[in-house]
Amino acid sequence: MMERWWVWRCVLVALATIHLSPSHGKNAEFLSDTLINNVVANPSTGRLYVGAVNALYQLTPDLEVDSRTETGPKRDNRQCTPPVTDACEEAVDTDNHNKLLLIHEARDVLVVCGSVFRGICSLRNLSNVEHLLYFSDTKGEKSYVASAEESVSVVGVMSYFTKDKDNFTVFLVGKGYGSHDSTKLISTRILQDYGDWVVFDSIIEASAVQANPFVLRYLHDFRFAFKDGGFVYFLFSRTLGVQDTKNFTFISRMCENDQGYYSYTELQLNCSATNKYNKVQAAYVAEPGDVLALYMTTSGRYGPVLASDKVLFVTFTSDEDPSTSAMCMYPLRSINKRLVEIIGACYSDSGIINEKAAVYSPYSSKSEELCISNNQNNMAKFKCGEEFLPSPLASKAEFALTSEPSLVRKGHMTAVAVAVEMGHAVAFLGTATGEVLKVHLSAHPEVYGRVPGEVTGDKVNKNLLFDSSHQHLYITTEKKITKVPVQACHLKTDCHSCVSMKDPYCGWCVLEGKCTKKQDCSRSMEKNTWLWSPDQQCVQIQSFIPPNLSCKKTQQVDINIPTLPRLRPSDSLQCVFDTFTTRAVMSVDGQRQVTCSLPSPEEIPPTPDQQDYVSVPVKVLVNNKIEVTSGEYHFYNCAATVRKNQNTPCIACVTSEWGCQWNAQDHSCSDSDDSVGGNLIVKPQQPDGCPQFESPEPQLIPVGFKIPISFQGRNLDFYMDQTLAIGTELMKHVEEEVIQEPGSKFRFTGYEFAYDKQQEVNVSFHIKDRDTERKIDSTLTVVLYNCSVGREDCSLCKHADAKYQCVWCATSRTCVYQGLCPSPQPEQCPNPEITDIIPHFGPLNGRISVTIKGSNMGIKKEDIRKITVAGVDCLHQGDRYSVSTSVVCEIGPARRLPPSDLPVEPSNSGPVEIEVEGGRRGTSQVMFIYRDPKPMSVHPGKGPAAGGTMITIEGEDLDTATKDDIAVTVGGVPCDVLSFGTKITCKTGRYRGQKVPSDPLTVTVKYGRNTTKDVPAAYQYSENPKVSDYYPKASFVCGGRRIVVVGNGFDLIQKATMKVLPSADEFSQATAPVEFVQDTLSKNDTVLQFYSPSVNRSLDIQSLRTILQLDNVMEELKNFDYHPDPSFNELAKNVITETSIIIVTGRGFSKAMTAKEAQAFVGDASCHVNILQDDKLILEAPSSQPRARSKRHRRDTTNDLLELVVKFGHGEWLVGSVYYARKDDIPLAIIIPAVLVPMLLFIAVSVYCYRRKSQQAEREYEKVKHQLENLEESVRDRCKKEFTDLMIEMEDHTSDLSEARIPFLDYKTYTDRNFFLPSKDGANDTMITGKIQIPEARRAIVAQALNQFSNLLNSKTFLINFIHTLESRPDFSARARGYFASLLTVALHGKLEYYTDIMRTLLLELMDEHVQSKNPKLMLRRSETVVERMLCNWMSICLYQFLRDTAGEPLYKLFKALKHQVEKGPVDAKMKKAKYTLNDTGLLGDDVEYSVLTLQVLVHGEGPDVTPVKVLNCDTISQVKEKIIDQVYRNLPYSQRPKVESVALEWRPGSTGQILSDLDLTSQKEGRWKRLNTLAHYNVRDNATLVLSRVLHTQSFHQHQDSHEEKNALLEDDNTFHLVRPADEIDEVKSKRGSMKDKAMTKAITEIYLTRLLSVKGTLQQFVDDFFRSVLCSSSVVPPAVKYFFDFLDEQALRHDNVDEETLHIWKTNSLPLRFWVNILRNPHFILDVHVTEVVDASLHVIAQTFMDACTKTEHKLSRESPSNKLLYAKEISTYKKMVDDYYKGIRQMVPVSDQDMNTHLAEVSRQHTDKLNTQVALHQLYQYASKYYDVIIQSLDEDPAAQNKQLTLRLQQIAAALENKVTDL
Repeated sequence: MMERWWVWRCVLVALATIHLSPSHGKNAEFLSDTLINNVVANPSTGRLYVGAVNALYQLTPDLEVDSRTETGPKRDNRQCTPPVTDACEEAVDTDNHNKLLLIHEARDVLVVCGSVFRGICSLRNLSNVEHLLYFSDTKGEKSYVASAEESVSVVGVMSYFTKDKDNFTVFLVGKGYGSHDSTKLISTRILQDYGDWVVFDSIIEASAVQANPFVLRYLHDFRFAFKDGGFVYFLFSRTLGVQDTKNFTFISRMCENDQGYYSYTELQLNCSATNKYNKVQAAYVAEPGDVLALYMTTSGRYGPVLASDKVLFVTFTSDEDPSTSAMCMYPLRSINKRLVEIIGACYSDSGIINEKAAVYSPYSSKSEELCISNNQNNMAKFKCGEEFLPSPLASKAEFALTSEPSLVRKGHMTAVAVAVEMGHAVAFLGTATGEVLKVHLSAHPEVYGRVPGEVTGDKVNKNLLFDSSHQHLYITTEKKITKVPVQACHLKTDCHSCVSMKDPYCGWCVLEGKCTKKQDCSRSMEKNTWLWSPDQQCVQIQSFIPPNLSCKKTQQVDINIPTLPRLRPSDSLQCVFDTFTTRAVMSVDGQRQVTCSLPSPEEIPPTPDQQDYVSVPVKVLVNNKIEVTSGEYHFYNCAATVRKNQNTPCIACVTSEWGCQWNAQDHSCSDSDDSVGGNLIVKPQQPDGCPQFESPEPQLIPVGFKIPISFQGRNLDFYMDQTLAIGTELMKHVEEEVIQEPGSKFRFTGYEFAYDKQQEVNVSFHIKDRDTERKIDSTLTVVLYNCSVGREDCSLCKHADAKYQCVWCATSRTCVYQGLCPSPQPEQCPNPEITDIIPHFGPLNGRISVTIKGSNMGIKKEDIRKITVAGVDCLHQGDRYSVSTSVVCEIGPARRLPPSDLPVEPSNSGPVEIEVEGGRRGTSQVMFIYRDPKPMSVHPGKGPAAGGTMITIEGEDLDTATKDDIAVTVGGVPCDVLSFGTKITCKTGRYRGQKVPSDPLTVTVKYGRNTTKDVPAAYQYSENPKVSDYYPKASFVCGGRRIVVVGNGFDLIQKATMKVLPSADEFSQATAPVEFVQDTLSKNDTVLQFYSPSVNRSLDIQSLRTILQLDNVMEELKNFDYHPDPSFNELAKNVITETSIIIVTGRGFSKAMTAKEAQAFVGDASCHVNILQDDKLILEAPSSQPRARSKRHRRDTTNDLLELVVKFGHGEWLVGSVYYARKDDIPLAIIIPAVLVPMLLFIAVSVYCYRRKSQQAEREYEKVKHQLENLEESVRDRCKKEFTDLMIEMEDHTSDLSEARIPFLDYKTYTDRNFFLPSKDGANDTMITGKIQIPEARRAIVAQALNQFSNLLNSKTFLINFIHTLESRPDFSARARGYFASLLTVALHGKLEYYTDIMRTLLLELMDEHVQSKNPKLMLRRSETVVERMLCNWMSICLYQFLRDTAGEPLYKLFKALKHQVEKGPVDAKMKKAKYTLNDTGLLGDDVEYSVLTLQVLVHGEGPDVTPVKVLNCDTISQVKEKIIDQVYRNLPYSQRPKVESVALEWRPGSTGQILSDLDLTSQKEGRWKRLNTLAHYNVRDNATLVLSRVLHTQSFHQHQDSHEEKNALLEDDNTFHLVRPADEIDEVKSKRGSMKDKAMTKAITEIYLTRLLSVKGTLQQFVDDFFRSVLCSSSVVPPAVKYFFDFLDEQALRHDNVDEETLHIWKTNSLPLRFWVNILRNPHFILDVHVTEVVDASLHVIAQTFMDACTKTEHKLSRESPSNKLLYAKEISTYKKMVDDYYKGIRQMVPVSDQDMNTHLAEVSRQHTDKLNTQVALHQLYQYASKYYDVIIQSLDEDPAAQNKQLTLRLQQIAAALENKVTDL
């Protein structure tokens, strides 16, 4: 059995190992729910600590979460001083942004600072961040470390501090100035309590280094802090002063052991000579490595730099050009050298360097005379400054340390980290778009790649970290951390791709055949075994010996490989030729030469067609598998060389590169062979020896005419007697015989060639031996020409070159070779013929060009003699003449019309005549007409000044001349003519004038050089359109998102397009510029809408620019971002249940989409997108199953799967398939066992656990009971004494306590406070004030309408309908329901029996609803419906008399006794804690010394009688005033007494009087705290006489302290306290229940203070019992309403089956004790005219809680962890529970109250009190609800038949007509 167990364990462990090992393909990732602010790494453990918004994570090096703790949100407000309690009313849940994370490894502590509570920090356990080691929010301003503002950056660094030979760990903080922060820029914070210092105290008071809080003069942005060589450095940007907002970057330095910041010095850092890159973004300190150090030194720009020096690498952005950023390098040696010069100049040379002031003091108003010392020793003696030396110092701009950018990029570089690999520095640069670039830092830094990984488009956090081995990089973006390797060498599988990466980490490991880091290549130290990637070199074959070989031979080949690594004896070499493998031998003589055997001829592949060689791949392998290098070896085939030129086989053979020879006898080409000789062998490279034919005569042959051709022959002895034939392709397979003539001459008779495609073509002839059909080399080529091609008329024919002998043949009217024309050739060509003229119309003034088309119009331009157009001479333009076919001339003006007395000839039109050489003339059939164009109108009449508007000119005869002749200008600005005809269109140019809009401008049309036509005041240039905003500002690459552009002037635009242009960077391979264009979707004057263009996914989306092209106006849409398309995960659940909710997960949804815009489809039906988050879509599917989307899916009836498609813009994604759940899928036989078995198991386990628990609880309870009994025993005597005292005291109060003396509120005030005081307006509620503004003129109408509305409310049909309609509205909140019910109570107070009827009806509905939904116990628990609040109000009305007659007196006595008991001991006025209280949280922890004084109080102006008043000498003056007013005016109700603020207290110890107040100039100070003045402070003795007098205007500091506190958070006076300083408060850590700390604290309270709680409880017990008895006694008086209502509940319980006794008990409890009595008990001021202080209120809450516990049926198990107040009344609860049960039983046994009796009682209440209430105001307020939901109420009434019968709709409409639109100001 054991063996089997072990086997199983092993298997499980193995499986777990497999499962848990990280997958190799994917980088480790950590995803945060919220924005990540800071990341730090612990170098020794490799753990990461991540500070995000509201969370803190501890991660393993592989980014798995070790531990996590929530840090927010917290209730906070920047205005409130921590600790933030309920007193801070403005406090809201506030996100906690992490501002600072620091690791203090020695003490295993993590310092965590957040943005809440003014930037207070905490200490956490470095091994487990959930463990909070220290946090205190009570230490005041000294503990505010970070900033409360998200935008203020904070940096820090751990350090040490020495005092009195003690060494302390501290951390230095640099932070910008937020409006609620301390003004310290740099502070040193201690991590322990020491002397006066507390944890996180700022221990160096260096006031010099701080911003001025009143003018935000220096806007600091701290980016980096580090330590080096005993110095601490801060890197930040800041402005220089008030006026200038430009940022400058500074590095500040001070000594680590500087205890006064005397050495604090700032040095300006410039990136570029002009400081173009002025604002630091991120920085990193690293060694530069050998190569970069050498370059930096030799460049001379950085001073000497060693490889082991530290260099500061900084990325900057530019205010001047925000689109770019740069990286600069600053050796720390140079920084320190310049700082020493600056400090030295100030200490020793009056701040002068090179006769210029070099130093100033920042953050101070000191004059320029800062550095006055000339003592040369200062610098040597005081390297870290001294108090008497000037500080802080800063370099002036001229003495900034300047560095030229090593790298400039488009976009922002937001992070930098630098590593050194093999002496080479590599920088990793994070960008604002989520990329990380890899840069090889050398003399010419080069971006050689991007870190692999998904680019999210989020900014890379400046915390770019390496892991402890420097082999991985942690990249943090907004919500994600990814661990990526610094190199990906292994992904490259061949040498060329490896070296083309240019990655300094990588190289090609030759003998292992892989791309690796150098240390991963086993023999990398040997030469040529590891080839470094940036060198761009691979092992290459330099040459083969022999370089090639005939495919007929075989032998060995020597391969020359100069860079081949040295091999060991154990290594073997192979050569692979295609599929042939052979062993290779390396030469011994040191030459890197490899010798291999070549494959045999039969193993060589065949020679391809059209080639004379075959190329065989060659590989050189090591050890049979690793390819070292490769190349190609050529095997040539001499026989195939003749393929190159079939007409010259011998020449092709012997001139080939392979050295072949020709055998004329065999007519074959073969490998060169010296053994073969003779005349018939032609040796290589001797083409002259080949038998051949050459030199044809004549060279020109005409088409269609047979001309004999003769040619020469050479080396033809072998063919002397053979018959030869000649041919060519154009002879169409006909071969002519060659005739041999003496002297090696040959000829053939010629051939009639046919060819008409071109004028000329080359023809090559071949010559064959007729017998053998073998071709003999022929280089015979002639030119064949055709006269008629391109020479269609006589003139063109005559124009042909004489060598062609072309003639114009008159008979055939064609141009032919002269031998083909039998008729004699005419001397002259025919007359010119004119076919067309362009244009047909011209302006009267002429001066336009006319083009005459035709034929035979001369051979050269000089042939043209004369041209006339319509009788007017036309000037020939010789430069535009085309032979014969086209003549261009410029016409003159039309002839003037003759005087009118002569007969008129239409002389403005006529034909064109032309005369050419030889007097030949031609006349056109087409007429040319002179006419006068008249442009008349232009539209549109206005357009933007940038131009680009297409305008149309209309008029008469506009199409005169041609498009080329006309020019249009608008006010002198050229307008580009687009079309010309009866209308002219042109595009306006850019307006150059100053005045916009321009005056109406003239549009001018110019015809030719002489005619100008104007359209006056036809066009106006207006202002260019302006784009003011656009939204949304992002799109996915798929495009199609609706972009709305807002601005003005868009009406003038004719064409608006949205373009996206990529700007090239070094990674984009795009060659031709591409642009993506989208036209407008809709447009009006102020709004344009576009769909965002779809963009090519392969483009780098970071480089895209989005532009609006509005005609000629180009507007770049800045900050418009394209994001990669979202990715969708597979559906986790593809069944759609009754909820119809579908959850789709993925990534990147919210980058460029909102729920409103997104679309989703299930089948062919649309889904509503409820929620869209970045990684989640929540869709609401159609409730019924839709049809499939495609026909194919519809045909596929086998399943009910429907496609779920998500559509973002133009992008559509098929997310998966879903189906609708079927209700009858699973048979009952499976369901029943499947449900029952687990249920039975669960019940069994539950019973067992319950029994164990109950036994444990029993023991626990006994223990607690025993403790309590002992405690009670120990304080019994004390209680007796206290009780006796209280009885005597209360005797005075109660002796004359008739009903008249109990300050009951009148009925109206009572109902106002019960109904409306909890509303959001409190005492200012309209119903309490009774004020509504109605214009005088409208009062009668309004009053009448409100009476009609009152009548309408008295219609039950209407009222029930009204209530239902309102409750069905989702925006009708619980608060609104309660308020509405209270208004209804007042409005219907005159008919309470009707009100009760409505309430009953609604209650029955509510009951049915709860009973049907199986949770009847929840009924009446909360006031969430109108009827629940109506019930509450009904009880209040019905029990008012009972309160006055019965329960009011015990309540008043209880209140007075409690108040007296509380005020008998000290009460802290600030912290609202008392020595005597029932509430453990309100206990005053410290034992305050005090004594009781009796004061003799004289009231000014009220006679000489003095009143003795008992007070405590520790009371504040306000507390004393309260006690005096209570005693002096005890017979007046609270509302009629003077208020504390309105009285002054004067003590007259001697002749002079002294006004006493809480705070004055004598107030005692303790550090930065002020104590409130007490009687002891003023030394007032027992029996002293004080005068109380009224004052008219006083503003007591104490009363207005809260508002004062908010206004002056920075003033010291604000920190006041009374008895206990907040710093000394016990830190009530709200840790998890049951933690050790909590247990310890509970124990302490139990033992130390619980006796006081018991003592107060014992003293008040009698009064509590009396009140409970008066309320819960059924034997005396029970209000009829209670009996009536409880009977109603009993009846209803019987009506429903599933209402048991417990549920009924809960109903009764919810309706009376919890709904009414607990409310009165907590708020005695709802029935009595008294003031309940916070301290008394806290104790009343405990009694009220006890009352609530008494009314519940559930048993309370008590334990040590139970709240003290539960323990306090533990013993009495059972008695009270019995009291409640007896009360309910007693009521049940009483005589029933009939409906009639109840109605009589209610009618009496209505009669007595209705007229005192604001009924009209209530009606008016109720009508506001009717008005708000008017439409739905009308609709609801229309659908109700009963309402229709009573014409309720009409009545409501009449009331609305009277009230609506007239009372708008209400």
